[in-house]
Amino acid sequence: MKILVIGSGGREHALVWKLRQSPRVSKVYCAPGNGGIAAEAECRPVDVKSLESLVAVANQIRPDLTVVGPELPLKLGVVDEFTRRGWRTFGPTKAAAQLEISKSFAKEFLQRHHISTAHYAICNSMDDVRPALQHFHPPVVVKADGLAAGKGVVIAKTKDEAATVASEMLSGKMLGEAGARVVLEEFLSGDELSFLVVSDGERVAPLVAAQDHKRVGDGDTGPNTGGMGAYTTRTIVDDKMRDWLVTHIARPVVAGMKAEGAEYKGVLYCGLMMTARGPIVLEFNCRFGDPETQPILMRMESDLVEALEASIDGRTSDGDFRWSDDAAVTVVMASGGYPGAYEAGKKISGLEDAAKLEGVEVFHAGTTAREGAFYTSGGRVLGVTARAVELQTAVQRAYDACGKISFEGAHYRRDIAARALKR
Repeated sequence: MKILVIGSGGREHALVWKLRQSPRVSKVYCAPGNGGIAAEAECRPVDVKSLESLVAVANQIRPDLTVVGPELPLKLGVVDEFTRRGWRTFGPTKAAAQLEISKSFAKEFLQRHHISTAHYAICNSMDDVRPALQHFHPPVVVKADGLAAGKGVVIAKTKDEAATVASEMLSGKMLGEAGARVVLEEFLSGDELSFLVVSDGERVAPLVAAQDHKRVGDGDTGPNTGGMGAYTTRTIVDDKMRDWLVTHIARPVVAGMKAEGAEYKGVLYCGLMMTARGPIVLEFNCRFGDPETQPILMRMESDLVEALEASIDGRTSDGDFRWSDDAAVTVVMASGGYPGAYEAGKKISGLEDAAKLEGVEVFHAGTTAREGAFYTSGGRVLGVTARAVELQTAVQRAYDACGKISFEGAHYRRDIAARALKR
């Protein structure tokens, strides 16, 4: 069968890598892909911001299955349009993807369905923000309502700072139309957890849990990013907690969406805070997470194609996934200046040496290839990923691989999974 993966990041490289392992797959395409993906799939140019462009490339390829990577095509309604044309597509419809497209929709949905979430206020103007802030104790979390590539969340240390950030978002100066509405939210203490399930609109099958590292600097300092690394282990959540998350969060979300006329098929990413008062939902993503997908797929031993087709066909079951007990970790190597302004076009060296290390896969995110060499083309450049029986060994392998790779301005966190190692 022919598979089309839409997207160009590290998540999409990991998906291509895993899908190619299925004995049922004869060819994988990726649109638009990146330099590293081009070594494993046929890349086709496409404008992911244009539904017409996405339809055109799929019409050329006529894939047996399309897997949507990033969030923007979901907002455009690519699943609706492809399904209307009879093309089998994995992912939620535009209506179901509102859980990610609009944080205010998600918050109100959680409240309607009595699913635990942080206290919040939805603000359309500064006239809403000022009185709402009186109900919060600092620090205050300020979130852009719309899609902001993981950069639409600011933790303000004071109410004055929260007001300033909200003003910049609402004015469009910070994030454009994504900040046309803001959500103020209480700050929660605890460990963040990325809990992903695959749904067929009624049933859910959980993936192994992971923990993302969103801040740019060691010790969770500096601004938020799209993600600077992630890890997953057999013990990150025990079986009892996994079942609780499925019963009290994942299934009620899927049931609630169906009850509201927006059947949810695809991956549901539940971003949680594990607090003293229990797991609390921070946000939803309606697709595979990035960089969590990279270590998660490193541990997957079952056929991903089978699970994706089960979702589409309405036959998802708990037996869709099999997992290694190994640990896996991803360290993101980023361009100098990221998550702010950065320069592209820096030559990357050492990739072949890193790939030779045991248990290591280097997933490309922001790269291009020309004349036999790779160059940086994005903020997050590489997802250096390693697997081993013990987490400490996986971490060491990932950092050993990072040490062999270089490009001008490269930076990465040195403390991915450090808290888990301390425990």
